[in-house]
Amino acid sequence: MLIVTDKDGVRTIALNRPEVLNAWDNQQYDEVTEALLAAGYEDACRVLVLTGTGRAFSAGADLSQSARTAVPPKHGIRGFLRTVVDFPKPFVLAINGLGVGLGATLAGLADLAYMAESAQLRAPFSELGLVAEAGSTVTFPALMGRQRAMWFLMSSEWMNATECKAAGLVLDVYADDGFLDTVQAQAAKLAALPSESLAEAKRLITGPGREHLKVVIETENATIRKLQGRPANREAVAAFREKRKPDFSTL
Repeated sequence: MLIVTDKDGVRTIALNRPEVLNAWDNQQYDEVTEALLAAGYEDACRVLVLTGTGRAFSAGADLSQSARTAVPPKHGIRGFLRTVVDFPKPFVLAINGLGVGLGATLAGLADLAYMAESAQLRAPFSELGLVAEAGSTVTFPALMGRQRAMWFLMSSEWMNATECKAAGLVLDVYADDGFLDTVQAQAAKLAALPSESLAEAKRLITGPGREHLKVVIETENATIRKLQGRPANREAVAAFREKRKPDFSTL
């Protein structure tokens, strides 16, 4: 499911479910978590890049029947997010295409995030009768400002790459052609520097808020569980399966 490569101290993990736009199911959560845990202590990895294959970075949670009835995960989304928060090395996102749900909110947990010119992000949580996750209720206001974050996380509207850069959600935007190579070249600049210095710099920058971020993620997840199965969420899921626009007029 994953494509993992190493070059010049940069380990690249590519989500490889292009047929479902790299949507997250239990297997993908577990495989990426295990890959991050290994990268955290292996000397071959000095900087980590996470990207996707095909036209999407990730379409978010896999809502298919097979995903919902799958074997319980070893790590799941909870373990995955905690591993990302605790990851000790520079964590870079190369958002190569569409990013929806978790495919968008992960940008708030990245140390550095880049987007391809054609990439777009969307947080459709309100449209699903849910709330945002992955710590984005804290990370997005910090990056974008409160009002921009409120609109993005509540409106379910798309943001293109230029808008995401202007809002401070990503560091830079690169041409689609050769996008991953460009991001990897940027990552290699960091990988050429002393790894201990990079790790200590990250610890100082992210450490003070790390435990609070974990609490926020748990609170978001608890709120999502509370809202799942409620009338708005049921209508949203039914509309998704029936390929129609949800009707929230009485909700």
